[in-house]
Amino acid sequence: MSDFIPVNEPLFNGNEKKYLNQCIDSGWISSEGDFVKKFENTFATRMKRKHAIAVTNGTAAIDVAIESLEIRPNDEIIVPTFTIISCILQIIRIGAVPVLVDSDPLTWNMDILKIEEKITSKTKAIMAVHIYGLPVDMNPILELCSKYNLKLIEDAAEVIGQEYMGEPCGSFGDVSTFSFYSNKHITTGEGGMVLTDNDNIAEQCRELRNLCFDNKKRFVHKRLGWNLRMTSLQAAVGLAQLEQLNQFIEKKRWIGKIYNDLLNDTEHLELPLECTEYSSNIYWVYGVVLKRTLNFRASDVIDKLLDFKVGSRPFFFPIHQQPVLAQRNLYLNETYPVAENLSQRGLYLPSGLAITEQQIVRVVDSLNKVIHK
Repeated sequence: MSDFIPVNEPLFNGNEKKYLNQCIDSGWISSEGDFVKKFENTFATRMKRKHAIAVTNGTAAIDVAIESLEIRPNDEIIVPTFTIISCILQIIRIGAVPVLVDSDPLTWNMDILKIEEKITSKTKAIMAVHIYGLPVDMNPILELCSKYNLKLIEDAAEVIGQEYMGEPCGSFGDVSTFSFYSNKHITTGEGGMVLTDNDNIAEQCRELRNLCFDNKKRFVHKRLGWNLRMTSLQAAVGLAQLEQLNQFIEKKRWIGKIYNDLLNDTEHLELPLECTEYSSNIYWVYGVVLKRTLNFRASDVIDKLLDFKVGSRPFFFPIHQQPVLAQRNLYLNETYPVAENLSQRGLYLPSGLAITEQQIVRVVDSLNKVIHK
């Protein structure tokens, strides 16, 4: 299907091939290559952080971040229910408890007004997950962390290059995480990063990603870690992508503006917010929510768009409705209506960096035909 419009297509218009060739020519293609450290240092500088630790993917970054905070069994971490399951995997595995918060219906981020009521004596951290291009309102969360002596885990995977009140997303957490999957603003194919200003947390993260080798006796281990090392090949691509981040952000906002202009008069759709008082949308993906005036769900639209050779994706399936967690008797009687509505009626349209204006026009035309048919 040569005329199929995929939901995402990345761009490689910079120094990617040049840096990859340097890796290959030098023979340093593993995690020992120079590009890993270059990528880490450059990324840390861009995000105004002291330490950056590159890992194999965004899920690994979250796992390492949580492990570095030494969360114990039965500890509680407050998490949005409307997010990818990666956010709670390590919490569950160590026997801690993700305590869930519903979404704000306008920003789709966690509802900050519902966080404090979930804090108990067992709460150790809040995980703020920036969703789809608009950041979480961070100042109220920072105030709660200070008031209750909580750690802040910031998942900035979907907002690389975004800012909150002029400061980089990823600069706020005790530990912050990023993903460089192929649909992110910059990609290494797979890949992730952990950021922190805390020397001890940074050292733990470096050890945890590298099997916790003993510094004096390499094959002696006093702690269980993972092999989560990023390769120099990945880092070479990441560095080249990072050099283009400003252009990529400009392109994403251009994509969002065209969609907004073309869909503004479509009465049955809720469009993403263009801005809040603290940030302008970076449109990691361009999402829409079907209004209740339509008697069908996002899954129906996704299926019908395929008839027009247009790819699309559903919104996140809420954490509290995940079958794997129901099997553990978690969240059986909990309901979060905003997140449930977003899940049932939300989808995102093709919005990768390689998309053209002509393709966007075709997507919108196809979407209107599906809705009105």
